[in-house]
Amino acid sequence: MPLLDILQPPHPTLKRPAEPVAAVDDALLRLMDDMLVTMYEAPGIGLAAPQVDVGRRVVVIDTTEEKNQPIRLINPAVTWRSDERAIAEEGCLSLPGQFAEVKRPVAVTVSYLDEREAERVIEAEGLLARCLQHEIDHLDGILFTDHLSALKRNMILRRLAKQRRVKA
Repeated sequence: MPLLDILQPPHPTLKRPAEPVAAVDDALLRLMDDMLVTMYEAPGIGLAAPQVDVGRRVVVIDTTEEKNQPIRLINPAVTWRSDERAIAEEGCLSLPGQFAEVKRPVAVTVSYLDEREAERVIEAEGLLARCLQHEIDHLDGILFTDHLSALKRNMILRRLAKQRRVKA
């Protein structure tokens, strides 16, 4: 399976809301498999389709240490958020090497379709809840840096641009 290219800001696909998936087909199943391989190789714990330049509401996640329990989510939506919030460090495969403290609800409920088009619900807390919110944000054109002050966001984006210049 090929590794997909992971986009970085300011690529416009990262800021565009993704389109809902109408039906699961072989191409979508291959995309999710390729996204998982890409995510594991990066390495990361979550990847949304817009990060690989596909404007569809598809996410893959695996927060297990063993990296053997992937979750494939199609058209995921947060249906409930806890009132309790927590601050924790987040990073992103689209912003390699960049991290910041982000405040999010500690628990969420997410509805989605699985790869067999069965309706599913996940009740999550902790790392899985944070990862689900982060990846669903990607589907809405939101990066974790959008949750930061303008000063912190600009610092991260400048460091990322400098990294790219040094590699070039």
